[in-house]
Amino acid sequence: MPIRFTASQSVEIVVPEQPIAIHHYLRQPQRLVSTLVDSSRIEILGQDRYLLKMRPLSFMMLSIQPTVDLKVWATANGTIHLQSVACEIRGVEYINQRFKLDLLGYLSPEQIDGETRLKGNADLKVEVDLPMPLAMMPGALLEATGNGLLKSVLLTIKQRLLHQLLADYRNWVNTQTETTQTPLLPPNAATSI
Repeated sequence: MPIRFTASQSVEIVVPEQPIAIHHYLRQPQRLVSTLVDSSRIEILGQDRYLLKMRPLSFMMLSIQPTVDLKVWATANGTIHLQSVACEIRGVEYINQRFKLDLLGYLSPEQIDGETRLKGNADLKVEVDLPMPLAMMPGALLEATGNGLLKSVLLTIKQRLLHQLLADYRNWVNTQTETTQTPLLPPNAATSI
């Protein structure tokens, strides 16, 4: 019989003022993806589609490595949406055939009292038919362990987002402003007075 695990995580980040508003930065979903997960665990599948290889997870006696096919897109106001499209479990074929993962999230810029803030939420649901002898364990213990595992996954992603997003945004702004401020002189131009 399948068991369901759920977790939800919200985030609010105060965005320091920069010469370029953050909603311009957020229109590039690939930048957000690279702030969520180490680049060595990301594979670009196509426009707005990414394969994320999660770190191996231990659940009771099992060690599994989920890979998630994620669709990430931005709307005109800079809101970024994330939605899982597919999932594969590496390590245990029995689990892979009986595993369903749903991830739905967003991150949106808002103006509050003259400050720009990013507000977001992620909901993660997993449904799995566990093999014996795990299926014989008390349901409350399984649910508490599974929900705790999902919560720790979302918390890790949140912490990475909090540390990486603003630094990447600042670097992006610096790159953009340097590009627009570079004087356009011909290559061997000499200044004469």
